[in-house]
Amino acid sequence: MYFVAEEARQIMAELGFRKIEDMVGRSDRLRMHKALSHWKAKGLDFSAIFHRPDMSDGRAIRCVVPQADRLADHLDREILQHAEGAIERKETTRIQMRIRNVNRTVGAILSNCIVKRYGPKGLPDGTLEVVLTGSAGQSFGAFLAPGVTLRLVGDCNDYLGKSLSGGRIVVQTPPEAPFIAHENIIAGNTLIYGGTSGEVFINGMAGERFGVRNSGVTAVVEGVGDHGCEYMTGGVVVVLGQTGCNFAAGMSGGLAYVLDEMQLFDTLCNLDMVELEPVWQEMDKAVLYELIERHLEWTGSERAKYVLRAWPDMVGRFVKVVPIDYRKALERMRAVEHRDTETTPATEEVFHG
Repeated sequence: MYFVAEEARQIMAELGFRKIEDMVGRSDRLRMHKALSHWKAKGLDFSAIFHRPDMSDGRAIRCVVPQADRLADHLDREILQHAEGAIERKETTRIQMRIRNVNRTVGAILSNCIVKRYGPKGLPDGTLEVVLTGSAGQSFGAFLAPGVTLRLVGDCNDYLGKSLSGGRIVVQTPPEAPFIAHENIIAGNTLIYGGTSGEVFINGMAGERFGVRNSGVTAVVEGVGDHGCEYMTGGVVVVLGQTGCNFAAGMSGGLAYVLDEMQLFDTLCNLDMVELEPVWQEMDKAVLYELIERHLEWTGSERAKYVLRAWPDMVGRFVKVVPIDYRKALERMRAVEHRDTETTPATEEVFHG
């Protein structure tokens, strides 16, 4: 960068300028480069580009007035005012406020303040809970840091949980809503895009490309549109309802559990990179039950209640989606562990003998 600055100073000296500000707007010192004499540029009028405005009235031709801070009224500023105890002293704090769809990327500035102070580990789980009522704008909970729970009672736009980084997002259908939650969309498209860690519980359906490029988030949702779990590389997704087509396209890691009541999921899933199997292993049953139970705990979901009440019958209707390469990697790891377990006693015996 020093060399760049030195060369820039040399060029400025040749032009007769001492400061960058003095060069702004000086189109009279520009000249046409030979590249602009290309036959494709012939006939083009560049006079508007090289035009110098009249400055006799004292007007400025460069920025002399600071631009307005478009983030000054960001909702996170208000949250930070009430979250001082949580951020400064790690006190358990609960905040309630309204939200509108013009409030975008709620949680990002808040997470930035937390990470700057405590690093990527953030706050202890459950330190700060923000309850928001209304309709959230795009990128709700983006980059959300550990220790923060955003609970939205209402609906939200696209990109919820984008690059989620350890926080928790809960979306609840309003208790007075007359519709059936698992049959209605309350969250937009491309949710938890590129999320690395954290939890998401959605008491309703989500749009298309749910969990795209998810690499570590655990999520429970009550239905998704087309292209669910697209390019997913890690994490766990549970779908307690219907899915669109092309599910698991490009999915190379992670796991998904889908409630397939109509026995049609194999026709909706992209099987190029994944395999389908029933949920028969006790470990899978335990993981799935716990996630649905947590979904009920955080959202009060009627769908979760329905599944848990009839668990012995319902568990057989779930389909486990496993990436083929991911399964092979797990099998290799288990083989290595098994081999080490078998050889270790023999090695110890020889050593002690």
